Amino acid sequence: MKNLKLITAVFLIVFSFNRMAIAQVAKATDSVEIKKAIEKEAKAKKAYDEWLKLDWPNLKKFRDDNAKVGLPASKENRVVFMGNSITIGWINIDPQFFAGKPYIDRGISGQTTPQMLIRMRADVINLKPKVVVILAGTNDIAGNTGPSTNEMIEDNLASMADLAKANGIKPILCSILPVFDYPWKPGLKPYDRIIEINKWMKDYATTHGMLYLDFYSSMVDDRPGTKAEYSKDGVHPNMAGYKVMEPLVEAAIAKALKMK
Repeated sequence: MKNLKLITAVFLIVFSFNRMAIAQVAKATDSVEIKKAIEKEAKAKKAYDEWLKLDWPNLKKFRDDNAKVGLPASKENRVVFMGNSITIGWINIDPQFFAGKPYIDRGISGQTTPQMLIRMRADVINLKPKVVVILAGTNDIAGNTGPSTNEMIEDNLASMADLAKANGIKPILCSILPVFDYPWKPGLKPYDRIIEINKWMKDYATTHGMLYLDFYSSMVDDRPGTKAEYSKDGVHPNMAGYKVMEPLVEAAIAKALKMK
């Protein structure tokens, strides 16, 4: 009996030490993995920062695609969609909307209006569309490429629209979608600025013979932000959100094509 108790005691001691050792190894392993993850993230950020220095507007993104697209066919009513993640998300979430139509998506995630302005010739003008749908400005308000005043954003939007018009392309200036708060930059209270810039866009389009497309009114809730049923994060539309936008943009495109 004494031997049995002794063996049990020894077993418990050894088991306890093994558990401690395993826990220490696990902790050390976790620390190594966390360190690796941090180093990987830092390396990726450094590579991204270096890339931004070399190609800040990301002209490389669509260079090959633009070459493959070529010039429009005879009587082709080509339309280019210029924008950010909301624009590229559109074709990713609802590719059927673009299928079989002369629509070209040139959205780049995270971009601001100064980056898009630099891309205008390569990604819009050189493709010779009849219409360009410009949906931009929200990332400027979020400060993705640094602080931007309303005037700075408006200047860039005006320049994009003016460039299009000067090259025989009908610009459609789209309202910034409603946002109550940016998940990646909380606390900015962007809603008042969005309303102000949208008002400016509508006035600019009216006085310059351009079209203003109001997505905002159909998607806003009482906060004011995007209605929950139209967006998971309050910024980017889901399928239901794009389904609200699609008939609106098609009506605007049809109207633009009839303009002289």
